[in-house]
Parts: sequence; C-alpha cells; structure tokens
Amino acid sequence: MKKIKKVVFPVAGLGTRFLPATKASPKEMLPIVDKPLIQYAAEEAASAGIKELIFIIGRTKNAIIDHFDSAPELENELIDKNKKSLLRLVRKIVPKNIDCFFVRQNKPSGLGHAIHCAKNIIKDEPFAVILADDLIKSKTPCLKQLIDVYYKKKSTVLALEKIEKSETDKYGIVEYHSREDNLFKIKSIIEKPSPKKAKTNLAVVGRYIFTPEIFSKIEKVKPGKGKEIQITDAIDGLMKDEAVHGYIFEGKRFDCGSKLGYLKATVEYALEHDELSKDFINYLKKLKI
Repeated sequence: MKKIKKVVFPVAGLGTRFLPATKASPKEMLPIVDKPLIQYAAEEAASAGIKELIFIIGRTKNAIIDHFDSAPELENELIDKNKKSLLRLVRKIVPKNIDCFFVRQNKPSGLGHAIHCAKNIIKDEPFAVILADDLIKSKTPCLKQLIDVYYKKKSTVLALEKIEKSETDKYGIVEYHSREDNLFKIKSIIEKPSPKKAKTNLAVVGRYIFTPEIFSKIEKVKPGKGKEIQITDAIDGLMKDEAVHGYIFEGKRFDCGSKLGYLKATVEYALEHDELSKDFINYLKKLKI
C-alpha cells in the first residue's frame, strides 16, 4: 500500500468573514496567540508523518509563501543579538525533512477545484487535505487518526463531527450504511441541507484522506452556486465506485473561519501557553465577567 506523504492546503479563499483584516493578509495568517493558523495546520501534518506540503494559493496569498520561506536577514539579526530561542522558533517553521510546493489557483472556484490544482504533484498517490481554518486540538493529531483509518480500510476517509441539527445548513452532511464505534461507512453526502432535510447531524469538517480517483470525479462535477466545484459532489461520485468512510475524531475543533470560533481558540490556546497562561488567567479573573 502506498504511504500518505502529501497534504494539500486549499488557501486561496478571500476570507470575507474577517474583512477588513483579510483585505491584504490571508485569513490563514491570522495568529492564534503567536502562530498563524496555517502553521498549526502544517505542524499537524508533519506530526502525522507527512513529507510534502502543497499550498493552493490565490493572488493575494504571498504572505503564506514568505512565512514558509527562509529568512536569512531575520536569522542573522537574531544570531547577532544572541536570541537563540527565537532563532530556533524561526528555523523550525519548516522542518528540514519537509518540502513545500505552491500552486496558484487563478480564482476561487470551490474546494473541489482547489484540490484538483494539486493533481500534477499528487499524481497517482493517496493524499491528505487540511482546511487550516478548522483548528483541531487533540492528543493524537487529527490527521494521524484519519491516516490510521485509511491504512485499515484502504479507502477515502472524511473527518466527522456531531453538530447541532440547526447547523446542518453550514456543512456537508453524511448518511451512513453501517458503523463500528466512531467509524462509519458512508451512504450519501449532501452539501448544506436544511435541518428539515438533513438525514443525520454528522458533519464533514476540515480533514480528508483521498484516494487519487477523486481527481477524475472532480473533473466530472458541474459548477454549482457561484460557479464553484464542490468537493461533496465529487465524493458523491466516488462512492459509486469505491467505499468512503467517515471517522469521528478525538479532539476539539475550533471554527476559526468564524469570528467567535477564532476568539474561542485564542482564549483556550492562551490558557495553555507556557509563557502566558498564568498571567492570562490572572487577567481574566480580574475582569470578573
């Protein structure tokens, strides 16, 4: 079985929910305490054994390229000032055994289209996808959990989360044939159904493991609302030819694509930060909210 060593980060979106902050800066570069969202995602991938990071970027996303590029001027400055701890932080943004690739998506055309932009790099290998604005805190990296399921089932695997039924119109919702504990064999997937039409409250969230057959399915999807190619339509086509599984992961997800989710993540990560937690807790106590 081919090992999963490549991950795709679709980061070409416009981040309109965070305007004006995202007018000139990518939403994936918004910091949670002292690291941007995209770095948390890259670290999760590296911890799961991924060796190649593929970023699908838009015209305004050069800050992401710069973040993962070398910075000799900055490093020399830190060396001159003997700031060794900061130097280590900068140098480990991209571990030495990790390669980064950047692919330009001409315009935001849906998640399916963004993933398809990586086809020439992925070729005929299974691969992972991470949506960086879904920040997931867990003991075992969420992506590693999905990879383990892939090696067991040898099929596409979707990260699932139980949501409030009233929220189904914000997610892709799955129906299943069967289940083994937290593992489900998927029967159908529908993009953003109304609460009345949703068959379950199992939502697909920002982690995927795909077999390379997904590319041919994406190519057959007709553009929908906003002329976007939806990955849910491609997954639906994939299920006609092979099994697709969903897995309720261990961990806590923060929807950092929303302002409230972003604030929750900032607070919870600050509460666990080695340097800040004590002072931050004391500050919150003084607020007496």
